[in-house]
Amino acid sequence: MHWLLFLDPGHFHAALTLRVPQARVADEIFVYASEGAELRDFLALVERFNCRAENPTRWHPVVTTSDDPFARLVDERRGDVVILAGRNGSKARTVRRLHESGFHVLADKPWLVEPGDLEHVRASLADWPLAAEIMTGRHDAAAGLVKRLVGVPTLFGTFRDDGPGIEQDSVHHLEKLVDGAPLRRPWWYFDVRVQGTGPVDIPTHLVDQAQWLVDGDGAAPLLLSARASSTRVPADAFRRITGEPRFPRELERFVDGDTLRYRCNAELAYKIGRVTVNAATRWDLAASPGSGDTSHSIAHGTRADVRLEQSARTKFRRRVFVQPRTDVAGVAHALHEAVAAWQPELPGIEVVRAGPETFEVTVPPALDGGHETHFARVLDEFLTIVDAKRWPSALAERTLAKYTLLAEAAARTRAD
Repeated sequence: MHWLLFLDPGHFHAALTLRVPQARVADEIFVYASEGAELRDFLALVERFNCRAENPTRWHPVVTTSDDPFARLVDERRGDVVILAGRNGSKARTVRRLHESGFHVLADKPWLVEPGDLEHVRASLADWPLAAEIMTGRHDAAAGLVKRLVGVPTLFGTFRDDGPGIEQDSVHHLEKLVDGAPLRRPWWYFDVRVQGTGPVDIPTHLVDQAQWLVDGDGAAPLLLSARASSTRVPADAFRRITGEPRFPRELERFVDGDTLRYRCNAELAYKIGRVTVNAATRWDLAASPGSGDTSHSIAHGTRADVRLEQSARTKFRRRVFVQPRTDVAGVAHALHEAVAAWQPELPGIEVVRAGPETFEVTVPPALDGGHETHFARVLDEFLTIVDAKRWPSALAERTLAKYTLLAEAAARTRAD
């Protein structure tokens, strides 16, 4: 049985690790934080999980408020696992200090805001106790299906090398709902010195996905190019999102008139072995009614392209498509054979025509409850590794390689 400690839970991802009951975790959780809206928002979301009609949780938060929550947490040592999701500016150093104090740490991304943070990341990943990211993408059913499809040579072939082998783009929104309620973000979310700029934010997920798809050659990502740009946030939108009456003094350097320049967008190009990856991420203010976040990821193979799409065309559901590039009949045969073989593990997936020479592999809703459910799965996976007492060398090496790439991207885009 594990006892969870939450240190300054300033991001809703901390609470999402508690969205469902955890057999490995005691119901009593210990929260160390400063007084304020962030703590109240965390506790309110946990309480919603406890009070819902279907599959309620039974978390019992024990809250300690302090001017130095870190010191109290370490001194009292009431658990063995620390969940860290909040301000990113000092996160790399905090993870290292917790690690050196003997705690296992599960920390939200990004760990790195400045290139100098890489030293702390490297130290935290060197040995036990375990430090790992809250990295949800590999628990997504559609993404897992793409991984399987890319791994079938008679279907996918190999990654093309006459252009990008992988293309990724995503659009997220600053105003959104979480567990059905409007999300309030703290004002510091818009301070890139605290939150990080675009190249170190969403790309932490995209690079992880690319590493997962390429897999096997052990090559570290090599940066080819990087650029960052800003989304303009009007004062009225800032008030809605944060609840703050005006831009705080700390953000004045990023403000033009009544608009904040939020440097949250990025374009990266890099190589993993012989595979070139192009990735673009953007934050918009709010989705139009009936819409939501969008994403496209295409793995270009010599025999077929495999596309994961979430957009208006897919009714904002994550859907998987296969488009043969050659030997349509052969690719179709390999696709049907693979899907049939996966039925015991993925019951209900099937192949349907999506165009003259395009196929969709449909994923039943029962196989994936959506993004918010993935955080609890990450926690369970983390605790499984802790209980096994086997150092996950591949995970540590992959995480360090990713942050080495992102540190270089952050350094290159500082002045552009």
